[in-house]
Amino acid sequence: MTLTLDAIRPCFEGAIPSAIATCDPDGTPNVSYLSQVEYVDAGHVALSFQFFNTTRRNILANPQATVLVSHPVTGANFRLTVDYLRTETDGPLFERMKAKLAGVASHEGMAGIFRLRGSDVYQVREIEAIPGQYLAEPPPRRNLLAATRACSGRLSACTDLATLLDETLAGLEAHLGIHHAMLLMHDAAGRRLYTVATRGYERSGVGSEIALGDGVIGVAAAEFTPIRIGFMTPEYAYGRAVRESTQASGLAGMLETEIPFPGLAEPHSQLAVPILAIGRLIGVLYVESSEDLHFGYDDEDALVAVAGQLGMAISLMQSAHEPADETVDGLAPAVGKSGPAVVVRHFVENDSVFLGDEYLIKGVAGAIFWRLVSEFVERQRTEFTNRELRLDPRLRLPDIVDNLEARLILLERRLNEHKACVRLAKTGRGRFRLVVKRPLTLVDVPRSA
Repeated sequence: MTLTLDAIRPCFEGAIPSAIATCDPDGTPNVSYLSQVEYVDAGHVALSFQFFNTTRRNILANPQATVLVSHPVTGANFRLTVDYLRTETDGPLFERMKAKLAGVASHEGMAGIFRLRGSDVYQVREIEAIPGQYLAEPPPRRNLLAATRACSGRLSACTDLATLLDETLAGLEAHLGIHHAMLLMHDAAGRRLYTVATRGYERSGVGSEIALGDGVIGVAAAEFTPIRIGFMTPEYAYGRAVRESTQASGLAGMLETEIPFPGLAEPHSQLAVPILAIGRLIGVLYVESSEDLHFGYDDEDALVAVAGQLGMAISLMQSAHEPADETVDGLAPAVGKSGPAVVVRHFVENDSVFLGDEYLIKGVAGAIFWRLVSEFVERQRTEFTNRELRLDPRLRLPDIVDNLEARLILLERRLNEHKACVRLAKTGRGRFRLVVKRPLTLVDVPRSA
């Protein structure tokens, strides 16, 4: 039976060092160990280029080599006959290998020493199984194809974005055994991602933000490629923001406005998959584990499939026509608002909003909340539509894709987490109600000079 690269992908996880044999122009052989062999596709692999050594000089002069790889569970060895094609020093492949190498280096105590200079791409001409006595491969933990099908069924039944987000994470836990996961949406204008749903953490972290290119999640988003790391690495870990206790000062810059990122304190396995639709970045699906090498190539394939369906579902929901905007002028009930007034402060600088001394939200979601409570205080209005917000130029929503519903979900969940005196309640498709239980005093803080 002819062997394929797809069949031996576990050999490329980096658990067992690989070796490469090259020759100089005079035919003198050289064998050296490799830090990394990366599966590229059914016909290509990439080798890590870290040092300008004998192997590098040989391959530039004579672009043929033999690579020995080993299965991390069975110990089976395979010999690859390869031809050097090119070196990539940036882009998706380079970033995938850079992240994985950082994990391996940290695991081996070589952090700061291993540095990827390039990804050498090779065409695989032949794969040979080396005879020997090897262990039997254990059965897989689960049938990933069946699990992916079950997740797909849950997503197909969703009719609104909030349910879709929650069902995605619930499906990953129920069918794929993934207990720590989160979904982040892309804010194109701010070149960042914001967390809208999480599962498995003590604090949800909804509203926390990550810049494109920052860590595993940011790199996956920036490069439109999955990023998977099998070992703990400080270089790709997310620090926890510690919120300092601060009294109201009237200055946005002196108040903490960062929501701590959720996540494990020391993730030993991380996998971030971009959520794409029609060539556009929607967000990122991120999972992690406290175990080394918890996610393999097959897990990555499963999550890419789930993320693909999720991206198309979100895109369809975003483009679905909302009901025609009718006049909605619901008034606040005459009773129900009792107790001392809550001061709502809005900082024009970044649209951050505070309820009393507690930070709530910022950015577009902050601007939306300020618009809603302003309408309530000025006109006692409680009923609103998505459409009117979408058309309001003061909110500065992008012309093409605004993720308005995702921002409303984010705002709703932040209010619920704070047990705030103001809540959002969905009243129909594209409609919602502002529920206010305490009197509100609004303070609009202008930009600093």
